Amino acid sequence: MPARIRYLLPGLLLAAIWLSTATPAADAEGSGPCLDPKTRAALLCPDLKVARPSQMYLDRKTVPGRRLLRATNDIQSRGLGPMELRGHRNRPRSMAVMQAIARRSGGYRLFPTQARLRFFRVGYQWGGSYWKVRNPLRFELWKLDPRGHRSRLVRTGPKQFYCFRDLERTGSGGRSPEEAVYPACSQDPRARSITLGTSVGWSDIYPSTYDRQWIDVTGLRGCFAYRLRVDPGGVLFESSEINNSAQRIVRLPFRGPGSRECPRPGFSRSARR
Repeated sequence: MPARIRYLLPGLLLAAIWLSTATPAADAEGSGPCLDPKTRAALLCPDLKVARPSQMYLDRKTVPGRRLLRATNDIQSRGLGPMELRGHRNRPRSMAVMQAIARRSGGYRLFPTQARLRFFRVGYQWGGSYWKVRNPLRFELWKLDPRGHRSRLVRTGPKQFYCFRDLERTGSGGRSPEEAVYPACSQDPRARSITLGTSVGWSDIYPSTYDRQWIDVTGLRGCFAYRLRVDPGGVLFESSEINNSAQRIVRLPFRGPGSRECPRPGFSRSARR
């Protein structure tokens, strides 16, 4: 058996156990090694959050004949340690991913994941091609029931690939570095391994004008929740899974921010009169 496989085998077995017995529900506290109390005690587990969608506007130009509701997303790193992913090439344009979680005693411990990196082209106007993480965030549009609760997933956005990086420092605290640690995504198509990450207190932000930052809302009418959901596939290990989504209520056809005519949980129409 090759030495590299012997090295990875114990971690792969542990990952299989975690994924089969400890994969959390959407509202669970922690995932993978960050769910197990004994393992978590020795780690500085990351925690990803997402801000509410912002800078929303209706785009009628990108896809002729369609109405695209665009939004800015802000993926925030707020755990005890950074979200760090280490990719190793195992396919022509793709990499397998180990998640590096900081130890309390120093250094990192590596955990195999089901995450993938892919060399993805976003277009010349945004710089060309980059190594990006597959599906760390999903744009979702939910129909609201008369009480203001999400009742049915109607549509999702087309964007699948994101870079983890230190773009803007949006938090504070002793564990948050003052200077960026993780740079922009690699653009080297020949790279055999790369590291992506977001430090504690930092954000990876994509503006609403960027490639595929939208949901197609053509033909829809009524009240909806425009929802951003971090790690929808549950392939990244975090200290908490209950803070992985944020939403904004919108009324379609979209005529700008604000949705006073739409119901919200806990408030009835009669109560607002």
